[in-house]
Amino acid sequence: MYIDPRHLAQLSLIVEAGSFQAAADRIGITQPALSRNMKTLEDRVGIPLFDRSSRKAEPTDLGLKLAQAGISIRTAEEQARNLSKLAAEGTAGTLRIGAPPIIAGHFLTSRITRFIVDRPHCKVDLRVGLVHELREMLERAQVDMIIGPRDFIDRSSQSTFTHLVDDRVGVLCRTGHALHSLKSIKSADLQNQRWVSHSRGSMLRHQTEGALIAMGLDRIDIAVETDSIRSVMEILQSTDFISTMPMKTTASYLGDDLAFLDLDHPQFHRPIGIISRNNESSSPIHKEFQQLCLQH
Repeated sequence: MYIDPRHLAQLSLIVEAGSFQAAADRIGITQPALSRNMKTLEDRVGIPLFDRSSRKAEPTDLGLKLAQAGISIRTAEEQARNLSKLAAEGTAGTLRIGAPPIIAGHFLTSRITRFIVDRPHCKVDLRVGLVHELREMLERAQVDMIIGPRDFIDRSSQSTFTHLVDDRVGVLCRTGHALHSLKSIKSADLQNQRWVSHSRGSMLRHQTEGALIAMGLDRIDIAVETDSIRSVMEILQSTDFISTMPMKTTASYLGDDLAFLDLDHPQFHRPIGIISRNNESSSPIHKEFQQLCLQH
């Protein structure tokens, strides 16, 4: 037996208003049309919904119970309208973001926090992964955007890049390290160092090795390999190992016991931005987050 939910919603309004005419005025239809709808509803359930001996619109027990269901329908409709309005304004919905481990730290979480606090009807789904994992997420539409280095976009990629910030990779060590006191760092100074390296699948690992080879290093002695920022920091604090980190996106993690060496190379250039799929219209919530990132 099919019951039109609109008729239940109208029934609840009749019970609330106390008369067919008052309810019809609220709905915006004629009183005869509303009466016909209630007759259809009664035919569906097979039992009277109003006490016909009363001049007022007095509901029967079943009429009152069905009116309660009608109130639930009206509430759900109102919630749906409100959510639709908020989504159209960019203040509701789910934002699915992918990022590599380092960028997913303070650099991104500070922006997410600012975004979500001001938008209580929004939700953020943050996925962390390495290059190949994030590319696959974007291609399969499992994330709406990636916040990452421009090099995430390869030649065959169907993606666009919106620049956020210029970052550079730096060589990091403890402040008491022998290299830290040198005014000028040469490739020979790095040759015999032991390294805490990033995972093989990471863009940072690829970028680091490319720059060091370009500097003239013929080998890199890797002592530890990890994709954990915290592990890198803690190991460097208590050893003479060195590592590389993006300077801006990790600055907030550094204390007085860690510092970047005075060393640079063109291949350490690392623009960070928003990577999204080509030819895909952005939803209001995506545009709002992008605008916040550009201002932050």
